[in-house]
Amino acid sequence: MVTTSAGIVDRFSLQLTFVLFLSVVVVTLFMALLTAPQRDEISEFYLGNRTMSPLRNGLAMCGDYLSAATLLGSTGLVALTGYDGLMYLGGTVVAWMMVLLLIAEPLRRAGRFTLGDTLALRLSRLHRPARLALAVCTLTIATLYLVAQLVGSIALLTQFTGAPSATTRTLCVIVIGTIVIVYAAIGGMPGATVIQIIKAVMLVAGVTVTAVMVLHRFDWNPNALLAAAANHSGTGTAFLEPGLRYGASATSKLDFFSLQLAIVLGLSALPHVLMRLLAPRKVDVLRSSVVWAVGLVGLVCLAAGILGLGATAVVGRESIANTDHKGDAAVLLLANALGGGILTALLSCLAFVTLLAVAAGLTLAAATSLAHDLYGEVIRKGRASEREELAVARLSAVVVGVLGMLLALVSWGTNTATLAFLAFAIAASAILPTIVYTLFWRRFTGQGALLSLWGGLFCSVLLVLISPVVSATPNSLYPDADFAWFPLQNPGIVSIPAGFLLGWLGTVLSPSPRQEEASPYEEFEVRMLVGAKE
Repeated sequence: MVTTSAGIVDRFSLQLTFVLFLSVVVVTLFMALLTAPQRDEISEFYLGNRTMSPLRNGLAMCGDYLSAATLLGSTGLVALTGYDGLMYLGGTVVAWMMVLLLIAEPLRRAGRFTLGDTLALRLSRLHRPARLALAVCTLTIATLYLVAQLVGSIALLTQFTGAPSATTRTLCVIVIGTIVIVYAAIGGMPGATVIQIIKAVMLVAGVTVTAVMVLHRFDWNPNALLAAAANHSGTGTAFLEPGLRYGASATSKLDFFSLQLAIVLGLSALPHVLMRLLAPRKVDVLRSSVVWAVGLVGLVCLAAGILGLGATAVVGRESIANTDHKGDAAVLLLANALGGGILTALLSCLAFVTLLAVAAGLTLAAATSLAHDLYGEVIRKGRASEREELAVARLSAVVVGVLGMLLALVSWGTNTATLAFLAFAIAASAILPTIVYTLFWRRFTGQGALLSLWGGLFCSVLLVLISPVVSATPNSLYPDADFAWFPLQNPGIVSIPAGFLLGWLGTVLSPSPRQEEASPYEEFEVRMLVGAKE
């Protein structure tokens, strides 16, 4: 099995994809500029128009979360591993249920612009060091995820042109990165929301229509689809049973559980998702928005599962693996078989737009944390004017975007899934324990927040550095070296409990009875349960 060595689609598809993508970019850039904040108010730049309907806000949430990995990577995973790939998709839907039931409403009532504001309201001491730690975690998560999107744009380009030259790679990353910077730095949250809604509508419509075409090809008989997929998988009925990827050994089963744990818990703490939870003005709008998001994400994941099975049934597992050993080409090969160059171009354009939208949300989240938490509250200690903070936010968006582009070019060839999974693990190990303890534990202190944030971050990164991701296997970054003392590729099963444990330990070791360390939890609890007037 080899990586794509030649483009899988014809020249017509490439030209049509370029025209469609350029059209979408021009329209969304115009709308982003049109809806961009007109006043020097940080609330408008950070949270945008807070009067959106639940459907529009739900579409924006869906657009903020679903990346090209869902369209290409998840579909390819189903096409190559069958049952195991479908189980992976299921974790995404469960993750949104966690957001709805545990985090969304209390955080919205107690929050302002960022999670750092919630920490400051909750903690009487050490809230500025906690903001600093939170900004570092946010920047790390957003950068990892942003690099994954930009490297993914090169991988997607590879499906058209074959292995691109260094100049082509650089040009692709610079073009995508520059567009993302414009969305985030000029449009702010209103501009990012526009592209998220457009992208979500396109994604839901695109995958649904293609899934309908797959089902129609098999006479709307799921059993026929499953049977054809098993027959063309080269593995028979084993394709529809656990074990092709994650069940071969006890270690792989643990690795899959660790991955799903990070996805289910990490979604609740991803910075761009948290920002979107703070955007609605009313809690009932937020609740309805998240319900819409759960439904839309579930629909896309269901369609992605059908597309993956359809790719195996129509194209064949061996052909997919020979074209791209990671399976990213599966949905494009399926589109070419079902609808020729036109459908291939439509889904390719959709993948590029998806990359843009997610990258814009990540850049905005990182810029917001740097400007508000780091500059406004840590460096300037709350004395920065709104005009000053807004200027720093725009500059931060440029810095984050440029940093993402540089790292994407340096890390070309890195497995984008690994970067994304590490981002989820850090979110679940560092930020989630801090959120949960802040919202629901009366005794929680600033020392506990610091230990949870820094400890969860370093534990996640350290475990990946000493895992097979970096050394000891043919697919590692350094295959000839061997310092993989941690056997799993996904650290969540260890780093997430460690983050919660460190938060608990930091709190119980704090000088509890002293008045200056006690948190004003009663006041905070009232706000969390009832909300504050705005």
